[in-house]
Amino acid sequence: MSIGPAKRTVIVREYHLDVGKIQVFDNYMVSIFDEGATLTLERAYQIIGISEIHFRDKPFGYISNRIHSYAIDPTVYTYLRELDNLKAFAIVSSREVDMHNFNIERLFYKKPMKFFIDYQNALTWVRRRVRQFA
Repeated sequence: MSIGPAKRTVIVREYHLDVGKIQVFDNYMVSIFDEGATLTLERAYQIIGISEIHFRDKPFGYISNRIHSYAIDPTVYTYLRELDNLKAFAIVSSREVDMHNFNIERLFYKKPMKFFIDYQNALTWVRRRVRQFA
């Protein structure tokens, strides 16, 4: 049995917004927002627009990679949960405050959402959830 090279993860497109960046992959997106940024409904519409460009008719996942500390308007989740093809929402952070915020955020989102300390575990979960709907 031969073992080939590991499958490379390729960024399909990277968007630089005024609050940070969005990386688009084959069936998921990753956000990395800037320190001190505020994710408002207006900025969330930009992210929703990006998802419609790349995932209009197919299931996808979203990973919020919280490397930096930033604020989120919780009403954003009301609009995100209306995206029928968004099948997995993962938050990655090692900060305790983000763990507490997660418990509040998921009250607004009300769809499959999970908190991870490790990015690879989040990625595995998102890929598995999205594959169930593909």
